[in-house]
Amino acid sequence: MERKKAWFILLILLVTVALSLAGCSGKTSQTSTGEKTIKIGFIAPLTGDVKTFGESAKNAFLLALEQAGMKAGDYKIEYVIADDRNDATEAVNVADKLISQDKVQAIVGSVTSRTTIPISEVANSKKVLLITPTATATKVTVDNKRKEFVFRACFLDPFQGKVAAQFARENLKAKTAAVLYDQGNDYSKGLAEAFKKSFEAGGGQVVAWESYSKDDQDFSAVLTNIAGKNPDILYLPDYYQKVSLIGKQARGKGIKAVFLGGDGWDSSELDFAAMEGGYFTNHYSPDDPRSEVQKWIQQYKAKYGTVPDALGTLAYDATNLLLNAIKTANSNDPVKIKEALQATKDFPGVTGKITFDANGDPVKPAHIIQIKGGKQVYVTTINP
Repeated sequence: MERKKAWFILLILLVTVALSLAGCSGKTSQTSTGEKTIKIGFIAPLTGDVKTFGESAKNAFLLALEQAGMKAGDYKIEYVIADDRNDATEAVNVADKLISQDKVQAIVGSVTSRTTIPISEVANSKKVLLITPTATATKVTVDNKRKEFVFRACFLDPFQGKVAAQFARENLKAKTAAVLYDQGNDYSKGLAEAFKKSFEAGGGQVVAWESYSKDDQDFSAVLTNIAGKNPDILYLPDYYQKVSLIGKQARGKGIKAVFLGGDGWDSSELDFAAMEGGYFTNHYSPDDPRSEVQKWIQQYKAKYGTVPDALGTLAYDATNLLLNAIKTANSNDPVKIKEALQATKDFPGVTGKITFDANGDPVKPAHIIQIKGGKQVYVTTINP
């Protein structure tokens, strides 16, 4: 009899523990003291080939939360940070973990289109809100149809490529261009195609259309071909490490074309000597005299000791957009936050006033930056 009683007590204990664990697996909405909470995930490449992007984005994310007092409306903010290493498979793995194990209700990230496109599929299918600060490829928010839980704080590649082509024709008076891009990178390929289409539509001629793979280090063959074409412009739509390598080899091949590229150039680790005289499209300039910009630079510099790049600045805007939507909805329900975010009008971001279109994309201007004297120099702003 005593043995049966002991087994019965053990069974009750096991059931109690199981129920307790099941309760812990649900979305956290309140602390033990009854305080309302929302859990936000952050994904960025904190290691790997574009780690400076991830570091500045993380810094900005944390600064925005700190300035908000770790609250949005009535909700206390909890956060989880994950490193995707700029690897698509790892990005999906960490997104799955944030959603299924950490129970986040919203995610800020990731940084590159290579990683953000696959995690946007995950977040949208799980009905978890995702806002990327910096992923510019079209497929981030729309792939055949609108991904209703996905937004971004940056302009898109078609606009960025068009701006670069317009600047090349009108400001640099370029008549011919060569394009060299990463064929396996949606960001690089999208920019290349947008630049080519716009440059040719405006009367320019693309005399060389060349590609490479992500792991390539020697560009001798394609650069020899480009050198023979003697283009006015060499368009290099890739991230800072790769364009630095290509730029140095291009000058070694005697290519005298003006280098032109996209926002992926924006890093303190760009080879400024190799890219001297080149231009790139970007989301903001520290030289912008607007009070929002100068205040942001002072705050970031006071916290981290450096001037923020565009990636960090966009992460700051993206985080504040999300916090504003949570406050407006006064809810941790991703559906209500999504609705509040979609309805955002003229939000005063550092990178400009932000209003979302039907696809969750902002309509905003682009800045042209030149590499001059070993630093970035603001040139002009081009509106949509």
